[in-house]
Amino acid sequence: MTQFLQALVNGLSLAAIYALIALGFVIIYKSMQVLNFAQPALLLLGAYWVVYFATVMEWNFWLAVLAAIVLSALTGVVVERVTLRPMVGKPVFAVAIMTIGLNTAITVVALDLMGLDIRRVGDPWGLTFLTFGGLNIAHRQVAAIVCAAIVVGLLLAFFKFSRMGLAMRATAFDQEVALTQGVSVTAVFALSWALASVLAMMGGVFIGSGVGLDRSAAVVALKALPVVVVGGLDSIAGALVGALVVATAESLSATYQPQYASFLGKGFSQVVPYLVMFIVLLVRPYGLFGTKEVERV
Repeated sequence: MTQFLQALVNGLSLAAIYALIALGFVIIYKSMQVLNFAQPALLLLGAYWVVYFATVMEWNFWLAVLAAIVLSALTGVVVERVTLRPMVGKPVFAVAIMTIGLNTAITVVALDLMGLDIRRVGDPWGLTFLTFGGLNIAHRQVAAIVCAAIVVGLLLAFFKFSRMGLAMRATAFDQEVALTQGVSVTAVFALSWALASVLAMMGGVFIGSGVGLDRSAAVVALKALPVVVVGGLDSIAGALVGALVVATAESLSATYQPQYASFLGKGFSQVVPYLVMFIVLLVRPYGLFGTKEVERV
């Protein structure tokens, strides 16, 4: 029983990280109807800024995170303005290919800055654990869960009560109608990329907490793609549910598969998110909470 509960705790903390990254996918898709394949690269670059300010410049960790938030948001705005705004009106497929190219370019820059060694994030949690009822809960796991809960609450309040949040919701519903109502769609696009970049950075901080940050963080970030597909590409609630489903399945697989299904080989849990995505797509092609679209031919 303790082993099962430990797997659930690990899955919950992993879900918090996936949710942060997945929310960036959802925000951009809701505003531009484009799947942003550059999210893993934005994660690497954003997390690197925390590493640089916290360990190289030896700033206080929280000050380093604040500086990284500013730089990540600025990166998102620049990326949208320089590379994606000229693509407005182009086929969605072409824009998606552009984000793949962006992912490659930004990843090269981030890895060049980071180097080959594992970089310590300089987090205040380290490898300290809480022991409760036989469970070992790392401080960084608690921090990831709390951070995800706060971020989700702030995003929901932003979309519901702020003027720009309402503008983003209107743009997601219908860009042309939003334009006729005086909404600056270009500002909405820029803000969407800024938010997505900051959310990716936060996910990268928790991925690199304790064990350090290297190029494998991008692989972890890519597993947020099954999360948004499972939950629904345009649903914030779906991103949260998808993160719980995918992360719990991965954690349980990592715990029990080596013992009961060792013939599947080592590292099978890394494939589980994509298997979950495949199964959900067979049953619900638009995800658990995605908006169904009907096309008449």
